[in-house]
Amino acid sequence: MSAHPLRGACTGRRGFLKQVSAAAVAGMAATGQAADATSPPAESAPLPQISLGEHRVSRLVVGSNPVLGYSYMGLHADQHMREYFTVEQTAKFLAACETQGINTFQLAVRPEVLESVERLRECGSRLQLICLDSAADGIQATVARIRPIALVHHGGATDRLFAQGQAQQVHDYVKRAQDAGVLAGVSAHNPDCIRRIADEGWEVDFFMTCFYFLTRALVPERRDEVAALPTLEIAYPFYKQDPDVMTAVMRQVDQPCLGFKILASGRLCVSQERVRAAFAYAFQNIKPRDGIIVGMYPRFFDEIAADTDYTRKFGDPGG
Repeated sequence: MSAHPLRGACTGRRGFLKQVSAAAVAGMAATGQAADATSPPAESAPLPQISLGEHRVSRLVVGSNPVLGYSYMGLHADQHMREYFTVEQTAKFLAACETQGINTFQLAVRPEVLESVERLRECGSRLQLICLDSAADGIQATVARIRPIALVHHGGATDRLFAQGQAQQVHDYVKRAQDAGVLAGVSAHNPDCIRRIADEGWEVDFFMTCFYFLTRALVPERRDEVAALPTLEIAYPFYKQDPDVMTAVMRQVDQPCLGFKILASGRLCVSQERVRAAFAYAFQNIKPRDGIIVGMYPRFFDEIAADTDYTRKFGDPGG
């Protein structure tokens, strides 16, 4: 059996995090983005945090879409991300996030991602996991293997089941997740799904709320909005006013919410000024007990440092 690629770096949690963070910096320096970094960064101060049940969660949670190669930008960008995020590189990336104060990772159940997480844990990582899934039959196995703090019903599946009149399947998932001893959440792109769950009083611990209603075509009365402009196939419609609608819902519901796609799947990343503005908008328009989930692709620029900096600047409720 081959040697564990990261085992030699397992010199205690603090030492390991510094080593892999230094490796991440070196990788960015090779592209000219961090050429002035000559020593491992020290562990940063904790980010602003919120409570999910008994757990303290950084207001910035790292998302797994780039790790899995879901760019929302097309096949070439997807492949680019998959080639970068090997198992070992993913472990280094997550350790660098932890060093910068992010203490929670929202992931999907994929073998390569789970392997990266297991390698981190062998080295003492305390990164908390929020698992996004929709397979109720696999809940017990998922909880036993990865020990997440929460399971969340997948947003695309939520929107589809609600549109098909099968919302009870989502409710059953939530109940089974709670019975397994973890927090249970529901993710949705459609703000009406969040409103309905809140109005019906489901015992949901928290929500994951997409800033953009990407599944309009599933809802008969909303399909005309998607077809209103004669565009080519763009896979997902990003409407500028959608964040105003979803953040209003987030402020109305009692449960904590984790907003995602605050950068419109990269469409707002044309400059750091636009990214900064998106972070400012998010934190100004959600509840103080809400957070955000952001996927990162630090291949050419230190997105981890930038995003944590924006979170400290805009995400401190007492700031």
